Amino acid sequence: MSGLRIRRLEPADAALYREIRLEALQRNPEAFGSTFERENAQPLSWFEAAISRADIFGGFLDGTLAGIAGFAAQEGTKHGHKGLLWAMYVRSAARKSGLGKMLVAAVLDHARGRVEMVQLSVVSENEAARRLYDTMGFVAYGYEKRALKHDGRYYDEVLMVKFLDEGLN
Repeated sequence: MSGLRIRRLEPADAALYREIRLEALQRNPEAFGSTFERENAQPLSWFEAAISRADIFGGFLDGTLAGIAGFAAQEGTKHGHKGLLWAMYVRSAARKSGLGKMLVAAVLDHARGRVEMVQLSVVSENEAARRLYDTMGFVAYGYEKRALKHDGRYYDEVLMVKFLDEGLN
């Protein structure tokens, strides 16, 4: 789709990032470790700081921020070969447009040369996200029961990994 574009977010994008992040936390609270209440209470400068210290990619559909995905490399000599795909979210209007796949591809491209593997966790019931990650070459390596608890309900997570030195997926 020609109206799709991916780029790294900058501190100047903080208001856009705040808006989509809060939407994600409100619409899919079971999918994230943080909460809408916690992040909604934060000033815009908090989101600017988050963008400054993290690698957060934005997916734009016809100029509108429609998806986000974060990347973080682990620290330390024994964990530095691992990276994490986190905070992935695509707005409903942009789902099935290819934007999610482009965001994951951007994170993987960014990760190559920095880490040897990218890990993620996804709520077991989120079939669409699990299919996307499968398509992008991630494989399940674990299952965490009761990984998250929201409104008295537990959610299990599938732990997935993509080894960047195995094939070109």
